[in-house]
Amino acid sequence: MTWWDRVRRDRILLLAAVPGVALLLIFHYLPWLGNVIAFKDYQPYIGIFDSPWTGFANFRVIVNGDPAFLNALTNTLIITLLQVLIVFPAPIALALLLDSLMSERLKRAVQSILYLPHFLSWVIVVAIFMQLLGDGGLLNNFLREHDLGTVSIISNPDAFLALVTGQVLWKDAGWATILFLAALSRIDPTLYEASAVDGASRWRQLWHITLPGLRSLIVLLLILRLGDALTVGFEQIVLQQQAVGADASEVLDTYVYNNGILAGDWGVSAAVGLVKGVIGLLLVLGANKLAHRFGEQGVYQR
Repeated sequence: MTWWDRVRRDRILLLAAVPGVALLLIFHYLPWLGNVIAFKDYQPYIGIFDSPWTGFANFRVIVNGDPAFLNALTNTLIITLLQVLIVFPAPIALALLLDSLMSERLKRAVQSILYLPHFLSWVIVVAIFMQLLGDGGLLNNFLREHDLGTVSIISNPDAFLALVTGQVLWKDAGWATILFLAALSRIDPTLYEASAVDGASRWRQLWHITLPGLRSLIVLLLILRLGDALTVGFEQIVLQQQAVGADASEVLDTYVYNNGILAGDWGVSAAVGLVKGVIGLLLVLGANKLAHRFGEQGVYQR
């Protein structure tokens, strides 16, 4: 069958895919052309084409180690590390706990409670935490009523990393358990029965049956997470940046926003964003190649 014959055979499916492909091209691939701003002294009032070329001058903040950029990069890497070490394993633990519940009704109730925060916007999530942990929030009002003093959490720069990590845990950990629960349901129950007959404990079953059954999914999600290693939640952080200051909360995304949209330094912001995207791509490719070496499929096959 020729290529044209296959097109004629699947013409209905291809026509149905046209709107999705068009949206993908317009809103994801076409904006790539805007990266040319990284090599220009872009001025919005004269447009991209008339803005003068500057070559790699906009990348000097990265090469020369601009203090504001280095601070944003450091904060980004620290938050990423915390999310990989704390937030990433949390859904796995939650899925294992939910899977161990015997009552299906109880399991569905707990799942519904855990999934709910995912559907709240970051504006609402930050507002909830402020109402609970802010200087005039529920916690401090309780402490004042009992003459126990107050604690500064929302406006404390030293507590900012723990705060954003806790917010991400509360909002997204429950939702991420869906994939792991689906993977757990695919593990053959007879493996657990055979291991129990052989005297294997629950920890042995977890190590030799459950985790190997989840390994492919864990590797895949970890690769995708590494691709977003330099993206740690713009909306969540920018909503709280004024309370703790830029030194504690500035990340690469807010650096691009503050220097580009607010300060008008479009070229430098575009350069930082371009480098961030390239590094994310290289991390995905490198992690995927490493997954192949360990016998996993990864994001794509060789």
